[in-house]
Amino acid sequence: MNKKLIVIEGLDGSGKSTQFKIIDKILNDNNIPHKSISFPDYEKPSSALVKMYLSGEFSKNAKDINAYAASSFYAVDRYASFKLYWEDAYNNGDLILASRYVTSNAIYQMVKCNKSEWDEYLDWLSEYEYEKLGLPRPDLVIFLDMPIEISQRLMTERYNGDEGKKDIHELDVEFLKSCREAALYTANKQGWSIINCSNGAVPLSIDEITNKIMNEIKKLK
Repeated sequence: MNKKLIVIEGLDGSGKSTQFKIIDKILNDNNIPHKSISFPDYEKPSSALVKMYLSGEFSKNAKDINAYAASSFYAVDRYASFKLYWEDAYNNGDLILASRYVTSNAIYQMVKCNKSEWDEYLDWLSEYEYEKLGLPRPDLVIFLDMPIEISQRLMTERYNGDEGKKDIHELDVEFLKSCREAALYTANKQGWSIINCSNGAVPLSIDEITNKIMNEIKKLK
């Protein structure tokens, strides 16, 4: 595969981070030249506004920060990451594996718009980040679809029952339900690969989900 960008998306608690690490290891084990990146890049200064937003410094309610402003916080972080850390690798033909990307704005920010404005927002987002900022378009977006009820339980287990560790997105169940609706809408509109990660009541095994992801990646030419 040459000059490919694969994005793994999913709501909080979907198992995205776990699968991202597993796929990264599979690529390493198969000696496939690649670079793995994750957004937001919390260790870099470019994520400062994102961290302020998620910690509730602007507002404890994510919906109070309009879609376009919040989208810009994340876009700046992605632009800095691209220019500083993976543009050369991408242009040299290495595979880029991303945990979250421009697609995350469609999931988490578009829900702040009226549904009648969703298509307008998606058009704006595409022009802003891919055209104006010059970020590469993904060749494959894999959305890990986990029901909110299950993902909430998994997040609580992750934080050992400490709900105070959740950010303003993770704490708002109704917001996350809307985000899932937005994700499935965008997935169908933009041709993402949707992977069901549960049987409706309990999550599938990690290996089952990994196999589904790898089957999608193998379809790339």
